[in-house]
Amino acid sequence: MSDETTNGAAAPAAANGPAFTVEKIYVKDVSFEVPGAPAIFAENVQPELQLNLNQKVQRLNENAFEVVLGVTLTCKAGEKTAYVAEVQQAGVFGLVGLEPQAIDALLGTQCPNILFPYIRQLVSDLVQAGGFPPFFLQPINFEALYGETLRQRAAQNNADGELAAAEPAGNA
Repeated sequence: MSDETTNGAAAPAAANGPAFTVEKIYVKDVSFEVPGAPAIFAENVQPELQLNLNQKVQRLNENAFEVVLGVTLTCKAGEKTAYVAEVQQAGVFGLVGLEPQAIDALLGTQCPNILFPYIRQLVSDLVQAGGFPPFFLQPINFEALYGETLRQRAAQNNADGELAAAEPAGNA
């Protein structure tokens, strides 16, 4: 087979054309806190949930990237914090023979789509193990989020270009 690996790294695929591989998926960081336990379990109020999602990408070498999908879920019962779950699910992805725009798109869409089921399950397990009803993250449209990121980049580049054009030229 041509899908050989050497020491956990994908074999060079340049001769075979472009390649996208999942090298490793792992939990990078996890935390669960119930600051008001056990009194919080006696609270009889409607819980309020706040979800914060983030993504970080780090280039490991010429053809490998680490993508970290992070979720912080905070549940409040009235003024009190019922629980806080923080999870960072990570993966190492091999990207060989691809254009920079294709790499950017894969890192912004496919990689988080691959990591999402793992983080969804881990958050649910943590919340349930903490004594609360399970919480299931709803599906996330990473393509739409990536599209918004591209729009924000374009707006920032336009603003930077307008700012540079408005500045007076220096003396030569």
